[in-house]
Amino acid sequence: MKNYFLSAGIAACILASCTQKPETQLTLSGLNPTKFQTEVNNAQTNLYTLKNKAGMEVCITNFGGRIVSIMVPDKNGNMQDVVLGFDSIADYINVPSDFGASIGRYANRINQGRIVLDGDTIQLPQNNFGHCLHGGPKGWQYQVYNANPIDGTTLELTRISPDGDENFPGNVTAKVTYKLTEDNAIDIKYSATTDKKTVINMTNHSYFNLSGNPAKAATDHILYVNADNYTPVDSTFMTTGEILPVKDTPMDFTTPKAVGQDINNYDFIQLKNGNGYDHNWVLNTNGDITKLAAKLTSPETGITLEVYTNEPGIQVYSGNFLDGTVTGKKGIVYNQRASVCLETQHYPDSPNKPEWPSVILEPGQTYNSECIFKFGVEK
Repeated sequence: MKNYFLSAGIAACILASCTQKPETQLTLSGLNPTKFQTEVNNAQTNLYTLKNKAGMEVCITNFGGRIVSIMVPDKNGNMQDVVLGFDSIADYINVPSDFGASIGRYANRINQGRIVLDGDTIQLPQNNFGHCLHGGPKGWQYQVYNANPIDGTTLELTRISPDGDENFPGNVTAKVTYKLTEDNAIDIKYSATTDKKTVINMTNHSYFNLSGNPAKAATDHILYVNADNYTPVDSTFMTTGEILPVKDTPMDFTTPKAVGQDINNYDFIQLKNGNGYDHNWVLNTNGDITKLAAKLTSPETGITLEVYTNEPGIQVYSGNFLDGTVTGKKGIVYNQRASVCLETQHYPDSPNKPEWPSVILEPGQTYNSECIFKFGVEK
């Protein structure tokens, strides 16, 4: 076993030397890879760069499986970085955030941090208004994934989560594979297995600003969501268990509109409860990854982002809790609503909602989830 891992490690290093830039060379997005090289919990962190023939670049760190930058062309052919993040691993470690992260074990909220499996009540961490959010305060976004650069367009990340990790049951082996395609899409595939009955719900938590300038709010972005229904929340951001229609409400994005058009209409209680948009939409796509789930467009740059997924839901989060206290890449301060997150997922608190699509993973089963972020331009 030791020899196998040694050989695999040598092969990975050789492959990385072929596919990665020299560690001192800046990325197209201006990142210095050496600022991502350290040890966290005795595990090595690095920055990995994916490029396609069209010139698109995606930079990922194995700390939290995070997308750090995405460079895509705008309507004038200029390359723009369209995600929020930090330019050093130190900031990712020291400033709590979900920027770009591969979230696990459970994306979104679990009510009061409690789940019941086979009659046993399990208490999870309560790190958000009394609920368990994104796997708890030591969720996978703060852990180091084992990185395997497959080639210049593909990175495989593996996380071995022990039984009792944030009190979730089961030894879980999870994989996240990032594939940059030739048509400017990031195809993200998740898989997981367990040796004990557990729950799992993974997602990517990138904060998108398609203008390329997150000093500006993303509220001018045009959003389409292929969903006739959504799951409302209470004042603690927890789903109520209802599924309500979006028709004739500010939650209706079946006709594309600006994110900011209705966002401050706090007379509509859901926007008050969410401090803006921070809700799960029930997709009409029925798990068909060939059907468009959502689309985001910057009228300024013409950059478009189409989202495809086999998941039943998508969380739209409009950066409501960004408050100007965090300084990101290139010294830009991130103010409220500087971004839009589009998190493909099972619905929040599904472990406590047996009538909703199940998030239970049994031994012998394999969890599979896929999300495609496809970029384009409208002139």
